[in-house]
Amino acid sequence: MDLVLNVADYYFFTPYVYPSSWPEDEALRQIIGLMVVTNLGAAVLYLGLGALSYFFIFDHKLKQHPQFLENQVQREIKYALWSLPWISVPTVALFFAEVRGYSKLYDRVDESPLGWSGLIFSMVSFLFFTDMCIYWIHRFLHHKLIYKNFHKPHHVWKIPSPFASHAFHPVDGFLQGLPYHIYPFLFPLHKVLYLVLYVFVNIWTISIHDGDYRVPSLMQQIINGSAHHTDHHLFFDYNYGQYFTLWDRIGGSYRYPSALMGNGPHDHIKKLMAKGKLNSNSVNGNTINKNSVHVKKE
Repeated sequence: MDLVLNVADYYFFTPYVYPSSWPEDEALRQIIGLMVVTNLGAAVLYLGLGALSYFFIFDHKLKQHPQFLENQVQREIKYALWSLPWISVPTVALFFAEVRGYSKLYDRVDESPLGWSGLIFSMVSFLFFTDMCIYWIHRFLHHKLIYKNFHKPHHVWKIPSPFASHAFHPVDGFLQGLPYHIYPFLFPLHKVLYLVLYVFVNIWTISIHDGDYRVPSLMQQIINGSAHHTDHHLFFDYNYGQYFTLWDRIGGSYRYPSALMGNGPHDHIKKLMAKGKLNSNSVNGNTINKNSVHVKKE
């Protein structure tokens, strides 16, 4: 994160905000700068990528589903923007440790003992390491003693939109993001690659909430896509993974997506229309019989 902070210092903080007598490497200045950069960056990534997904990928027909809440998109955005600043507090502490040199992040490829192959290895290992950690953290958050206070707010969105991607309780959001920040303290990672992966993680998190259930047939058993994750929101005890289905298979929590078997949210909407239980008079564009939906209670 020092790369981002250096750019912010050079183009904004040093010439326009801080007095010239305040050194750029002073701890308090770095903490303040990281707080600003982290919160601004998180909001821009969330709102920018979320909007692109919402307007160009998300199927708005899903808003006709009886489990899609009234004013849900606005509520998702409001909750996420309330939560992100709180998540940033412990996150900035980790970023500060990175900036002060306590991580294994490095600047140049030749600093890696494996060279360019080390970049490829670290990218793959980052994905598998974080996927493993998030699986177990996510599953822990579903424990009956934990779930109600911390993870249940995210499961309010049974049929999520892309804006549900970051609509977590702050404790939930930080814990599920923690593996991304722990990795560079345990394993060598190029600083630019770390930023690229950070953006990718945000894109992926949005993508598994975007309602686009298409997955290449060869990857359906491997990749944890939006269809898999939507079943997690609907049926609660399945598909905890982030990128892959590996740990769900190991942990016995894998569920083949309903949407890929002709029994997903789109299919339910079609059935309601065929039965005449759906019309265009409600807030979400429909009037429906709420008893026609059956999902596992939490």
